[in-house]
Amino acid sequence: MSIKRWARLLGGLAVVLFLGAAPGIVSAFMVQFLINLFMMAILAESWNIIGGFTGYASFGNVAFFGIGAYTTGVLLTRVGFPFALALPAGGAVAMLFAAAVGFPILRLKGHYFAIATLGTAEMMREVVYNLEFTGAGTGLVMPILRTPLTFFYLMLAILAAVTLVNWWLSQSRFGYGLVAIREDEDAAAVMGINTPLYKTVAFALSGAFAGLAGGVYAYWITFIDPDAVFKVIITVQLIIMAVFGGTGTVLGPLLGALVLSAVSELLATQLATLAELFYGLIIILVVLFMPKGLSDLIRQGGLSLRYFARNLREYRI
Repeated sequence: MSIKRWARLLGGLAVVLFLGAAPGIVSAFMVQFLINLFMMAILAESWNIIGGFTGYASFGNVAFFGIGAYTTGVLLTRVGFPFALALPAGGAVAMLFAAAVGFPILRLKGHYFAIATLGTAEMMREVVYNLEFTGAGTGLVMPILRTPLTFFYLMLAILAAVTLVNWWLSQSRFGYGLVAIREDEDAAAVMGINTPLYKTVAFALSGAFAGLAGGVYAYWITFIDPDAVFKVIITVQLIIMAVFGGTGTVLGPLLGALVLSAVSELLATQLATLAELFYGLIIILVVLFMPKGLSDLIRQGGLSLRYFARNLREYRI
């Protein structure tokens, strides 16, 4: 491993240690904000595995989030599992579901795949609505855990894990195979890459981390219903964060989640409608001026008219 990569790894470890000490420094409100920020960053990083590295724009990752939340909730409230077992079970069920549905729908491409994943998320919402043991439309009430520190450190640990997976993908043979699929799937298959297997594994990894985030969220929020954990807007937000930060990069989704969560929180305190309008505006601006995201802007040396003009010219907008 090169010195540069070691430096990045050690820098990331330092950031994790700093964040780990945050609850003793910041206010209770800021701890709640950081938990939500970590959750959205996990979802953005997990989507990055299939959407960024593999190039398959999934609009159904909220299905894995909801499955993880409901699996954890059902095991806690109906079966009596301890949270230490219910949470990994939620991630495992989400991963298995992603692998099961991914194998057939990953044969689709482009907007056909996007529509299929969106339909999967809507299907799961309706299924949960009509199952008695999930609480149907009335939802599930979790046991109350009064300290938020458990959720803070769980979300931070999952975020560190999914970021490490993205870092591994950025330099591993498997990750290079995913990038080859993204650039030219037919050529990748000719080169000997088992494209169905690679795509399914990437989709399953994406589902596992989204499911873990959903499980922690369910216990943290203490009450879930289908409309809360299967909202398509969650997928839209995490995709915007990943694209804004830079898809197919390790730190891009983290940067996108940090910046957009902070701005959205600020706007929401002023006027809730502004936060929704903000996401729509970000989509337009990123597509027009920063198609490679914030991470590429930083690599190119910061804001400049020349950078934006080159993007407009290069992508023929």
